[in-house]
Amino acid sequence: MKLKTFLGAASAVALSASMAYADGHSKKFDFPDLDGEQLTVVSWGGAYTKSQVEAYHKPFIEGTGAKIVSEDYNGGLAEIKAQVEAGNVSWDIVDVELSDAVRACDEGLAEELDMSALPDGMDGTPAMDDFIAGTLDVPCAVPTIVWSTIFAYDSSEMENGPKTIADFFDTEAFPGKRGLRKSPKANLEMALMADGVAADEVYDVLGTDEGVDRAFAKLDTIKDDVVWWEAGAQPPQLLADGEVAMTTAYNGRIFNAVAAEDKPFNIVWDGQVWDLDLWIIPKGAENKEAAMEFLKFSTSTQALADQASWISYGPTRKSSAPLVASYHSKPDLQMGPQMPTAPENFSNALQNDFEFWADNQDELNERFNAWLAN
Repeated sequence: MKLKTFLGAASAVALSASMAYADGHSKKFDFPDLDGEQLTVVSWGGAYTKSQVEAYHKPFIEGTGAKIVSEDYNGGLAEIKAQVEAGNVSWDIVDVELSDAVRACDEGLAEELDMSALPDGMDGTPAMDDFIAGTLDVPCAVPTIVWSTIFAYDSSEMENGPKTIADFFDTEAFPGKRGLRKSPKANLEMALMADGVAADEVYDVLGTDEGVDRAFAKLDTIKDDVVWWEAGAQPPQLLADGEVAMTTAYNGRIFNAVAAEDKPFNIVWDGQVWDLDLWIIPKGAENKEAAMEFLKFSTSTQALADQASWISYGPTRKSSAPLVASYHSKPDLQMGPQMPTAPENFSNALQNDFEFWADNQDELNERFNAWLAN
């Protein structure tokens, strides 16, 4: 289930996107009648869930008559696993990171999905050819977006701001607190890149005991200056409140702060760690059939384009890219250059190795938590 071919394809899609609002927006989706049925849709909250509500929830409710309960979580499989093992699954469809999708599938925590049921692209391209190459390789999950962990700073507080991932770890040249997600994922990779490891060698290094020690040693250099965050909405707030000089964040959350709140935040793309988010249906979900209908609609051409029009995460269907518009409050701020896959943002980018994390997450979580407590 390698996704290495995704890199070039995603860049090409981002480059070719026209950013014009499409006449196809009015094209009717063939909605089923789900009058009165209720779905619990679980995602990450904040601006990201808002983009899903606008692009997915509202049209699905209008088209089907269903009801949607939206719940937030902070990622991981712990809650899903607890529900499945207890035989009391209250979540119907969940937005997960790629490594968690792979683990959920391997551990029997998610329903296997019929990919042939996915709708063709709006241009008639079969779904298997319309999704960017390699992204439909997890049999229990369907991808929606390309997103990235980056770092950002407030340009009003720094006249000559950081330019590289090494600058994030340089508290002498750039003094102040640092915001980091309370997780080893992305932090270890960024630490190694800041320590001079080439992006294409990061996982080879991190796959050794010495490499893990090296990453934690680099994190040690800023540990006393770190403010930890867990929810995606926190990093922009940390910057806005002046609690940190710079912070890692999900790129779309920083974009939303700029576009919707006029914050003077700058993204540093050097050393970005990019990934996919996907839908899974937990094993034994009470409303599995309705959840599948929601999944089909929300991964259709226009729905994916509409979500990308609200937040700067790249759609995973090739047919969606030319339909992306700008639904935020700064329509002159084009979405294309804000995407992780824009060529100018991709010169030193690292794809999250989902196989590495699927195999090593439990062990590295334990090491990370022990490091935090020390």
